[in-house]
Amino acid sequence: MEQQPPVERRGVRRGMYVLPSLFTVGTLVCGYYAILATQKAGQFLALSNPLPGVPPDASPHLAQASMALDNAARAIGWAIVADGLDGRIARLTNTASAFGRELDSLADVITFGLAPAVLAYVWGMSAIVEMPGAAQIIHNIPWLVTFGFVICGAARLARFNIDTVKPSSDRRFFVGMPIPAAAGFVAAVVHFYKQPLSTWEFSAAWLVIVGVLGFLMVSRMRYFSFKTLDLRKRRSYLAIIFIGLVVGGIWIYSEPVLLTLAVTYAISGIVLRITSRIRPHPPTPEEVHAA
Repeated sequence: MEQQPPVERRGVRRGMYVLPSLFTVGTLVCGYYAILATQKAGQFLALSNPLPGVPPDASPHLAQASMALDNAARAIGWAIVADGLDGRIARLTNTASAFGRELDSLADVITFGLAPAVLAYVWGMSAIVEMPGAAQIIHNIPWLVTFGFVICGAARLARFNIDTVKPSSDRRFFVGMPIPAAAGFVAAVVHFYKQPLSTWEFSAAWLVIVGVLGFLMVSRMRYFSFKTLDLRKRRSYLAIIFIGLVVGGIWIYSEPVLLTLAVTYAISGIVLRITSRIRPHPPTPEEVHAA
């Protein structure tokens, strides 16, 4: 008897190709929600201080604005989780495709470029924008820096798309800070403090931090990629305990733990650059220029 072709298996196989893209769409949804939540926070902030000389802390709208900003930061955090899963699932199921890579890059521009830039602007730079008596050029610096963050993130992704066609055997490092890590830094800071900055001194410091994040994305500094981490291999029980403590710490003390992780990863590239200058490492194959 002639064996019938496995129609259902082929259908399941086609469905597996859709699975990574669904996580990418989830990343895009989180980014869109973060932008809407930040816009809502901006409306509450406009209502919190309607008259000159009225302290914003006296307005009940400030708490609502802080909650909306925290929701936007949380959405970016969940987007980082979804973004990490789509590529890993594609590799585990052997369903990577050119369409999926392009869709992922386009989603990253919105979720990890535009959304954190808007969040950084509304949360931390209103004091500079609304500074009385300042020149117009001072008022324009915040939007210029946050727009530079978006441009650096887009350039980071464009470099990734070009370099994916180049042969590479060293998957241990990213070249330049990944755009999800830069977005995660912004989200972690907002999630930790929640209440928007109200003094121009702190806003100026935040302005510098956002500019440095943009520079790190387009720099040649190396960052650990964790792409060589194979979850299918057996691990020591100490590693399982460590991962469990980190997950538990994020669940119970999300504000300080996430901020610590974000700051540690951000400065790790700078530390690697300094140590490589002091003690040059032997030449390695070309690093991964991943997003």
